[in-house]
Amino acid sequence: MPPLLLEWLSAIARWIHVLAAILWIGDSFLFMWMDSSLEPPRKPRQGAVAGELWMVHSGGFYEVVKRRSLRPEEMPPNLHWFKWQAYTTWISGVFLLLVVYWLGDRALLLESGSRLPYGAAVAVSIGALLAGWVVYDAACRSPLARRPALLAIVLSLALAAAVFGLTSVFGARAAWLLTGSMLGTIMVSNVAHVIIPGQRKMLAQTRAGEPVDTAPGVLAKRRSTHNHYLTLPVLFMMLSQHFPSGYGHPLGWLVLLLISGAGVALKYVMNARTRSDWRAVTAGSIALIAAIVLTARPGVGPASASVALAIPVPDEQAFAIVERRCTTCHSDHPSNPSFPEAPSGVKLDTPERLRAMSTRVWVRAVETRTMPLGNLTGMSDAERDTLGAWLVALRRTH
Repeated sequence: MPPLLLEWLSAIARWIHVLAAILWIGDSFLFMWMDSSLEPPRKPRQGAVAGELWMVHSGGFYEVVKRRSLRPEEMPPNLHWFKWQAYTTWISGVFLLLVVYWLGDRALLLESGSRLPYGAAVAVSIGALLAGWVVYDAACRSPLARRPALLAIVLSLALAAAVFGLTSVFGARAAWLLTGSMLGTIMVSNVAHVIIPGQRKMLAQTRAGEPVDTAPGVLAKRRSTHNHYLTLPVLFMMLSQHFPSGYGHPLGWLVLLLISGAGVALKYVMNARTRSDWRAVTAGSIALIAAIVLTARPGVGPASASVALAIPVPDEQAFAIVERRCTTCHSDHPSNPSFPEAPSGVKLDTPERLRAMSTRVWVRAVETRTMPLGNLTGMSDAERDTLGAWLVALRRTH
């Protein structure tokens, strides 16, 4: 497929993906807030009323009444379903995986030293998305479901194993994104296979005039709550491509787990507000601080540019390294056919441009060693150290 067409498909899919995700996450936040804000009815109401609340927005006032089930005479002519936001988010996300990773450059998915065939890597990534749902759903249908705390521990350990496995097989950046895709697949599968079918079953019983079994509604609420607490971790994983200090860390899998834990704790605080449990607040804060300290710890990266500081590095030598290893993509006219334009608009094909981007080059090529992407051009450790020494000297002179 022509690179320019791939880029346009990627841009349009990202547009749709972000819009649908905003709608889906917004729905989740709104409905969880409404559930937590319900009050006992102020006047007698017929039916299985769980509570009511009043809201003001858009110049008007909204009265919301939640019912656990409906009677035949309460069936409305129009019942609005909230499902297409989830489906569109997932479909567009899988399309992005297809365009960017599965049909894209091998370096996007695997490190250059990986012996795994590209086709096998694609198959493993697809299998990971499916396996995540199978393991999660099986755990939720097991006796563990009667012990929520134990279920949470088991699923957390399963997530840790999955993250560690993905970061061991794939490139660091791809592994973080695939983890988010796996969790996103679990979330949309909850909608498609548990939440919506359960609500349809309840409506079918209402229309048939049968007693309504509210158990599917209870289960739907439980799975919806699981989805809700995954929103912040998944959102971070989708944006993690701009965080090389995290995914490029030697313990990137641990960084991701710590941030995910902090995201879950933050969501709990947002839901509970003044009723927050101090233990959850403390655990979330510790997790976030630990992630920050871990990525900021001196010497965490493999960079050893200080060793080379004893020997001054001429400008010509540093630029020659960048020209060999970086400008195949980062130039006015990239020679890498996967990139019709320089990625993120970063161009390093002149000494002036290299100096202007020196901080970014340090982070990506020297400190985190996440560039070149998948080390496709084979930048050696010695070259990184030499480039790092030049960059350190450049900082001291400016």
